[in-house]
Amino acid sequence: MDEESIKRQFEVADYVVLTAMLAISMSIGLFYGCTGGKQQTTNEFLMANRNMNPFPVGISLVASFISAITVLGTPAENYVYGCMYWMFAFAYILTGLASAYFFLPVFYNLRVTSAYEYLEKRFSKTVRLMGMVTFSLQMVIYMGIVIYAPSLALNAVTGLDLWGAVFAIGIVCTFYTTIGGMKAVLWTDVFQVTVMVIGFLAIIIRGSMDVGGLDRVWNISAEGGRIQFFDFDPDPTVRHTFWSVVIGGTFTWTAVYGVNQSQVQRYLTCGNQSVARIALLISTIGMVIVVCLACLSGLVMYAKYAGCDPMLRGDVAKSDQLIPYLVMDLFSDMPGLPGLITSAVFSAALSTVSSGLNSLAAVYGEDVVKLIWPNIEERKYTMITKALAGFFGVVCIGMAVVASFMGDVLQTALSIFGMIGGPLLGLFSLGIFFPWANTKGAISGLLSGLVMAFWIGIGAQFYPPVVNKPPLTIDYCEFGEGNYSMYNSTDMYSTTTMISITDMPEERPAVAKLYSLSYAWYSAVAWLTVLFVGLIVSFATGPTDPADVDPKLCCSLVDTMYCCLPEKIKKPLRCGVRYDEQFTHVDDVHDEYKVVGGKNIDSKDETKF
Repeated sequence: MDEESIKRQFEVADYVVLTAMLAISMSIGLFYGCTGGKQQTTNEFLMANRNMNPFPVGISLVASFISAITVLGTPAENYVYGCMYWMFAFAYILTGLASAYFFLPVFYNLRVTSAYEYLEKRFSKTVRLMGMVTFSLQMVIYMGIVIYAPSLALNAVTGLDLWGAVFAIGIVCTFYTTIGGMKAVLWTDVFQVTVMVIGFLAIIIRGSMDVGGLDRVWNISAEGGRIQFFDFDPDPTVRHTFWSVVIGGTFTWTAVYGVNQSQVQRYLTCGNQSVARIALLISTIGMVIVVCLACLSGLVMYAKYAGCDPMLRGDVAKSDQLIPYLVMDLFSDMPGLPGLITSAVFSAALSTVSSGLNSLAAVYGEDVVKLIWPNIEERKYTMITKALAGFFGVVCIGMAVVASFMGDVLQTALSIFGMIGGPLLGLFSLGIFFPWANTKGAISGLLSGLVMAFWIGIGAQFYPPVVNKPPLTIDYCEFGEGNYSMYNSTDMYSTTTMISITDMPEERPAVAKLYSLSYAWYSAVAWLTVLFVGLIVSFATGPTDPADVDPKLCCSLVDTMYCCLPEKIKKPLRCGVRYDEQFTHVDDVHDEYKVVGGKNIDSKDETKF
């Protein structure tokens, strides 16, 4: 391909579109900063007065963790490795069910702002602080990746300074988050997801038209070894199998949607459990749709470049740059569209980071500031939480520098979720499902889970797993004509020796076998480690009497999953916890909250459609 065949600079129309996207994001923050209660209380700033409509909450749950990472990483994943990643759609469904019925009721019963308040009520203040610090580490690292990824995309397609883009994202995001609070974050997420879906659809439609239709996309992808859904290999070192993606992926994403502060805080903005479950249902459907669009975009990209891979040609340095490269290739003759799709990546990161900044402000406000000054006046506390959001915005810009030295953004992000989210999921599971667990067990389990997860994760950086990738080729590039000429796909694969990339290490010690574990299993392994060590230590040091545990702090699996069983069977399976004293109707907690004085201060109830 001729270097001039793909326009690598934005035109005026592209910059106009990009600027408009940023302006809309900022205007949403300004709108909610100047209307309603004007973000003068922490209940409004952090929790949107706990009366939000399930639609923006559900869409925000989609946007918070799969926006910029999805746009860049998932299509590249399908292009390089094939479409096994598509099976995460099943993991999302299982995640939605687990979050809605196992974890959401516990947090709603307690009416918490910080999810880590649960850990103090169930175990101790020390466990609460440990959980909060672990979450902070996860979010700061993750948001560094989210800021860096769209900056990389912008740099690749416009030539603008990479670090200038990093600072622009961080500053704009921090500004509107501190101004507009949770309501601005939620509604900005709705806007960003809409743009993201439009971007995927544009790529799929135009790309498939260039190749010759979706049926040809599918045929070329199948012949190139990219279509593989049901690999039931039980080997946990295989990067993606049905088991690692669906089962391991369920643990990874339940750590996000079940116990992560950023997500818990969102569904707690709904008025009651019923509304929150609707929001989780919306988010589950949204996640499945987005992953399907992202994976299909990757197959379209592969079909277009199957005969002339941009990475082997040297046109792009990393797989994360493939989507911006494709965008400029497809839409170079349509001013404005490259700006629209690139700004989808750019602004999606804004909403994701704003979600993280708001949640970090919440946990440090509730778990640190209020512990030091329990009687702090409301106005001063609100100002401190806004300052915390600004502070973490600066920290995350710094972490973007670290992210520039990491590998592909998708696997890096999911590895972080597994290494840090898995132990947190194990800690909450230990308290919610095992009434015998005590404080010593919780501390020992969390530390053991973190050590195990980081041991495997860091070891994998020094001894990367052996990964067999489907083949790529540059045998069919038309260098002199400025375009790609796709020959008959059957002829291409039967007459060409394809380049199959296999990461083969020279020498590997015996322990490297442990490091070969698929990143999709990180969360599950860490979860099991926390439970195993936590329960052993708890029983060794004197287990908690289940009768002494507040039933609102636990989830009865037998009542949740097997409610139709006779009472004489269910009673012994409750392990001695006094669930009969718990509220029996999901809205009783909300009603009791209003009776004792937990009155919403906003005059407008947004829970109604």
